[in-house]
Amino acid sequence: MGTSTPKQFSELLGVPILIHTIRAFCQVPAINAIVVVVPAQHRELTCALLAQYQLDGRCTVVIGGKLRQDSVRIGLAQVTDDSSLVAVHDGARPLITPQDIQRCLAAAATTGSAIMAVPVKDTLKAVAPDTAIRHTVEREGLWQAQTPQVVRTGLLKEAFAKADQDGFIGTDEASLLEHGGWPVVVVEGSETNLKITRPDDLRMAEAILMKQQPAQQLRIGHGFDAHRLVTGRALILGGMEIPHELGLLGHSDADVLTHALCDAILGACGCGDIGRHFPDSDPQYKGISSIKLLTHVVGLAAERHFRLVNADITVVAQRPKLAPHFPAMQKILAKACRVEPESINLKASTTEQMGYTGREEGISAHAVVLMASQPA
Repeated sequence: MGTSTPKQFSELLGVPILIHTIRAFCQVPAINAIVVVVPAQHRELTCALLAQYQLDGRCTVVIGGKLRQDSVRIGLAQVTDDSSLVAVHDGARPLITPQDIQRCLAAAATTGSAIMAVPVKDTLKAVAPDTAIRHTVEREGLWQAQTPQVVRTGLLKEAFAKADQDGFIGTDEASLLEHGGWPVVVVEGSETNLKITRPDDLRMAEAILMKQQPAQQLRIGHGFDAHRLVTGRALILGGMEIPHELGLLGHSDADVLTHALCDAILGACGCGDIGRHFPDSDPQYKGISSIKLLTHVVGLAAERHFRLVNADITVVAQRPKLAPHFPAMQKILAKACRVEPESINLKASTTEQMGYTGREEGISAHAVVLMASQPA
């Protein structure tokens, strides 16, 4: 895939591939527990994503092994014996449908084991290491295995024990059952249940999802805030303290920049304004960091299935010079907004000593945001 993290964490229409996959299983009533097996170095990221998308209550995250067989064995150890069936699925198959999962479960409940697969439709060639064709493979009766692969829990554990005893390494769960002599039936799947392996697969998955999803909705929001400058207060802008002899007066930290951004996001989502959500009459918000308020606002937007595309913010202040502090502010704001720093544009302007900002009586800020809907 050419990415620095495993493909399961790549985004598909703004949502990680792994999250798409887990959401499909969460829609199947018969699934009562989900075990997510990940590399050790990505456990923390996985837990954070599950919490962000409110899936942590349904999932247990465990650290996998070197081979697929090792990882499935570790995940299988988390499955209690009172679970009649266990389904094994590739995290990088995000387009599996709840209906196909249910069909596979139903087949396995009757036969003991079933896997999703599709008949091979292309002509197959056996090719030598020098890329010369050796011969054409007869494709009659050949199927391409997919996941989920569903097996009675006790049977799959027995198949693993048999493989371990014989030193057998299989490429999937069906191969372990075949090795032990247990029959496996095929449930015909769909070509759209593709496994994301190369960049082209991701583009195909995006095209399929876009056709299935309602048209993406874009919304624009505008926010404005102003606070008075006074002595004895720290000047907080964009989540950081700026050296200055005056600070902004307010119930919270009076961060006008962040307040304007909050209002813009709330406006785009039709959620009112910052005063409605964090009234200055409520003592719990006294002195609170506005970055905490922004994090909450971004969470409200996510609950309504909206994400920030970009923000353009202008701070109006006669003094101090703000441009040197913008890179640090961008990182703070971007983290709270769950975007890259490049998505947060910051600008500063004076009013040429005109008005309350020109007289250094206060500082104001304007923010404009673009929000996009994301799959529910």
